[in-house]
Amino acid sequence: MKLKRFLLRYYPPGIILEYEKGGALKTKSIDLLDLSPETDTEELISEIRKSEPLITASRVDQVKLLILRLQEKLGQQDNRRFYLFKALQAHILPLTNVAFNKSGSSFITGSYDRTCKIWDTASGEELHTLEGHRNVVYAIAFNNPYGDKIATGSFDKTCRLWSVETGKCFHTFRGHTAEIVCLAFNPQSTLVATGSMDTTAKLWDIQTGEEVSTLTGHSAEIISLSFNTVGDQLVTGSFDHTVSLWDVPSGRRVHTLIGHRGEISSVQFNWDCSLIITGSMDKSCRVWEAASGKCMATLAGHEDEVLDVCFDYTGQLIATASADGTARVYSAVSYQCISRLESHEGEISKICFNAQGSRVLTASADKTARLWDVQSGVCLQVLEGHTDEIFSSAFNYEGDTIITGSKDNTCRIWR
Repeated sequence: MKLKRFLLRYYPPGIILEYEKGGALKTKSIDLLDLSPETDTEELISEIRKSEPLITASRVDQVKLLILRLQEKLGQQDNRRFYLFKALQAHILPLTNVAFNKSGSSFITGSYDRTCKIWDTASGEELHTLEGHRNVVYAIAFNNPYGDKIATGSFDKTCRLWSVETGKCFHTFRGHTAEIVCLAFNPQSTLVATGSMDTTAKLWDIQTGEEVSTLTGHSAEIISLSFNTVGDQLVTGSFDHTVSLWDVPSGRRVHTLIGHRGEISSVQFNWDCSLIITGSMDKSCRVWEAASGKCMATLAGHEDEVLDVCFDYTGQLIATASADGTARVYSAVSYQCISRLESHEGEISKICFNAQGSRVLTASADKTARLWDVQSGVCLQVLEGHTDEIFSSAFNYEGDTIITGSKDNTCRIWR
């Protein structure tokens, strides 16, 4: 094995090693999820060297420099204020979802008008309209980090795969017998997973357009799904009150996570694939150990349905959004509530962290999106202007642009 070069990954903090083995170029990552500006670099380097043979004595100074750069980035204060850059008359009917590509150079919007549109973030120009679905385009995603393909899931029971560059449709995935309401690319961008009201999830091959497997076992609609960052497991959440963990290569169910007493609204893996969080209509969020399927904690406190849950990039924080109009941030280590985000006047349907893990963005039925400080729970900014409910909102990877999508048929770019 011969080390060729280092690549820096800011969020979550890590160092990527590019190396040669048997004539082939490979990569592996050293995840530094616990890194803080206060971390002792000398100690950390000696830890890394114990487990990573590619980091030889001659490379230590280089690695130290990389760690210092990561620490500098982590220590930067984020006092950014966002201003409306553009309000786009995006669609002729309400928007369902919005999503950025990895670089943030473009974003997509899905709508009840049966289309998905690709937009240039810098100018607000429409790049392509993806036409072909015969009903609501509900679930949308880029194949990040590559960003050259888009998947759209529709109430017409099909999923379509599109070229970002040309806007042409590569494949139409047919097989579901009811609406597709969630989808995701695997990290390798070789598969798309779709979840449907027909109680199944399906895995599709991006190259051939063929169905790879059908994941059967739920007894009600699958509303949410998520791949882990390795891509070997998929988690699905259903209206049958259960969550299933699947082995992707075989399509077999590994665990059924039982404990919630209401429909599951949202599921997600953390970065290191060790934990799964689930939000439910039973007003709680649960944390599960992926390896055993054991429930590690129940995060209670909301007075109404939990509609969305998410981890930050490092997997150390959990955010929950509820129909009670509040959001909460919890520690994924201690399961204690760190902050309560209270000031919305309607239910919060979407929540996400910025990549830095310092801010939370919420989208609400009160026609506003709000930006919060994670640690203090202070509302830093109210993004106002939409004239109807905001169904979706997203941060770009850099954390310097926000997109909001609304029932008022528009999307807004804030920066």
